[in-house]
Amino acid sequence: MSKPKTIEITFEGRTIVSHEGDSIAAALSRAGIYHLRTTQSGAPRGLYCGMGVCQDCLVTADGREAVRACVTKITRPIAIKRQAPRMALAAQDSGEQGGPEVLTPDILVIGGGPSGLNAALAASGAGASVLLADERPNDGGQFYKQPAQGGVVSDDTQFAGGRALIGKVKATNVDWKRGAEVWGVFEPLQFMISHQGRSIRCRPRKVIVATGAFERPMACPGWTLPGVMTTGAAQTLLRSYGVVAGKRMLVAGNGPLNFQVALELASAGADIAGVAELAPRPSVGGLQSMLAMAMSAPRLLFKGMMMLAGLRSRSIPLHYGHVLRSVRSGNGRLIAELSAYPDAGKGGAIEIEADVVCMGYGFLPTNELLMSLGCAQARDAAGQRVTVRDDNCRASVQDVFAAGDCAGLGGAPAAEAEGQLAGAMAAAELGFAAGELRETGIRRTLRRHRRFQKALWSIFAAVPPRLELADPGTAICRCEELKRPDLQQVIESGAASLNALKRATRLGMGRCQGRYCSAVLDGQFPEDGQGFSPRPPTRPIRISDIV
Repeated sequence: MSKPKTIEITFEGRTIVSHEGDSIAAALSRAGIYHLRTTQSGAPRGLYCGMGVCQDCLVTADGREAVRACVTKITRPIAIKRQAPRMALAAQDSGEQGGPEVLTPDILVIGGGPSGLNAALAASGAGASVLLADERPNDGGQFYKQPAQGGVVSDDTQFAGGRALIGKVKATNVDWKRGAEVWGVFEPLQFMISHQGRSIRCRPRKVIVATGAFERPMACPGWTLPGVMTTGAAQTLLRSYGVVAGKRMLVAGNGPLNFQVALELASAGADIAGVAELAPRPSVGGLQSMLAMAMSAPRLLFKGMMMLAGLRSRSIPLHYGHVLRSVRSGNGRLIAELSAYPDAGKGGAIEIEADVVCMGYGFLPTNELLMSLGCAQARDAAGQRVTVRDDNCRASVQDVFAAGDCAGLGGAPAAEAEGQLAGAMAAAELGFAAGELRETGIRRTLRRHRRFQKALWSIFAAVPPRLELADPGTAICRCEELKRPDLQQVIESGAASLNALKRATRLGMGRCQGRYCSAVLDGQFPEDGQGFSPRPPTRPIRISDIV
């Protein structure tokens, strides 16, 4: 790969050399800048989710306010400033002439990750016209995210597999719109999309929602500090842009992704201060699960064992049965406190200094579009809200399919298989031939990977804390800065659902649209089957986009 072109940008007057194609967040993280905006209360904020969901990394770029640093590419010299607490709300010309563009594909696929790419490929291969709308600027979604120019860390199987799949989709007649935000769903099947300053009204005959998942939050003191980010955000900086977020890093959470990212960061030169895993250390009782994983997907099991071996060979401390208790600023760094779990706060605390603290406590389905469409939701065995589907990935609403982690967490291999199945079945219902789809083989693959995931998460079984670690000063709602006492008072007054809290406090009305605070508070209302009622716009957009 050729050497990337360098571009000089400025941040608060400081000159920074970035690479063409960097996200603003990647360029600033490379320079050790984590504080990107200031909230209404004066609190500093920075990159958190790294995928455009939390909206905490807003900056002002060349005078344009509320620019998401994590998904905005650098293509020319720009002047960046921290986002002020109050935005000027100046009118900005969308450049649009007349009404929105109207598109009527046979099938609309929303999401460009493993499931969405496979769905688009299968439907297009059957002869259907397909519009693929993906809100991210980089191809491949979270799992198959591809490197920007100069961002390659290693050409591993994950990169290669994604590149091959993306190449297949590019070779079809799929209308692939990157950076396209589906912000509204209206009956019957009508979707509003914001894309490159224009508004699109899409009226497909079928829709396949493949919006994936985002990382589950865990509210503890200091979780909103600049330098505290999700494990996925740190991985995106590394894999997409070649940026090691900090010299010394701590990874804490629950699940195998944390081990993978810790090893990737260490291999790229980061000093990993430790990995804190919520689940206890695997015991002899886990041998049955290991056997089930070996029978279902031996290569994945081997990959996991090699990751652990790699961490041990680098003498990276593994703290099983520990939770990230709190984070505070001190000595020019972050100071994280780990405590034994579930007995957090009862002694044995470990303090670790780091430039960056990564937290990843599992995943949540990105299901607001499915809920807006009226698709039935249920709770799985783990208490997770999932979209009700039949064996062909059909949701409860006519002409709607749901594939991959947006409908229930199953991992990338299962998401790929579901995407193939949903794409073929949606096309078949429209009268197109299913092509070379080997339906029996796909269903067999699905069963195998679901067995693997079940066994895997029996090893990592742990119930993430929600409100337990939050002190009175902890922001539960990152956007509206609502703290635990603000909410507890309303709950004690009789609020019996998330929507009741929302009406009384503005909970969930911020830019992330309640994705994080709803997860933190979900355990407060176990009988609340739906959570927040999503309403358009499901993403912050300009007023000029609503036409």
